[in-house]
Amino acid sequence: MPDMLFLAKTLDILSQKMYTFCDKSGGYKMSQPIVNKIVSRVYGKKRGWVFTPNHFLDLGSRAAVAQSLVRLAKAGTIRRLARGLYDYPRKHPDFGDLPPNYMNVAQALAGRDNLKIQPSGAYAANILGLTEQVPAKIVFLTDGPNRKVQIGKQTIILKRTTPKNMATAGRISGLVIQALRYLGKDHVDNHIIEVLKKKLSEEDKHQLMKDLRFAPAWIRDILRQLQR
Repeated sequence: MPDMLFLAKTLDILSQKMYTFCDKSGGYKMSQPIVNKIVSRVYGKKRGWVFTPNHFLDLGSRAAVAQSLVRLAKAGTIRRLARGLYDYPRKHPDFGDLPPNYMNVAQALAGRDNLKIQPSGAYAANILGLTEQVPAKIVFLTDGPNRKVQIGKQTIILKRTTPKNMATAGRISGLVIQALRYLGKDHVDNHIIEVLKKKLSEEDKHQLMKDLRFAPAWIRDILRQLQR
C-alpha cells in the first residue's frame, strides 16, 4: 500500500508539469504519458529491479526516456546507480535503501539481447559460501561485449570469454566450476568440499555430473567427490 500511495503522489506531481525533450531532429514537447508508463513498468517489476534506458525504448525516443529517468531519480521514485543505470531499490525498515543485487546489475548491463552472464572469481566463491567477503571487483563472464561500471565502492565488470567458459552459464555447475577455478587446486581442501556438499542439493549434484565434460580434469575429480 505505501508503494501505491507513493506512485499516486509521484504521478500527481509529474502530471502538473510539461517537460521539453530534445533529440537530433530538434526540440519538441512531450506530456506525461511516457513518464506514467515508465513508472508503471518499474512498479510492475517490483523492488530490486535494475534497468537502463534501453528497457523503455518501446515507450518513446531515447532522449525522452533518458530525461524521464533523470527526473524520476530526482523525485526519488527510482535510484541512479551510475550513468544510464538505475534501480527501484529494495528498502530495509531501519536502514532505508539497500545495495543493488549485483546479479541484477550484470543482467541490466548485458541488456535484453539474450546475452549470457556467469559469476566468476571471488564473487562466485562468495555466492557459494566459500569466502565471506564480497570482492571490491565483481567479475561476470559473458558472451557479449566487455563492460565496466562503478557503483559506490563496487566495480562491476562484464568480461567477454570463450564459448566453452559460457557453456554452463546460468547453471549451478558454472558457478561451482568458476569458484573452484578461483580457489585453485592447492586450496580446495576437505573443508571446502564439505561446505559445497551441504550447499548443493541432490538436483545440483546431478547437474554437476551432466556438465562434467566442461570442467578441467582436476575440477572433475572434485565434482565426483561431491557425489559421495
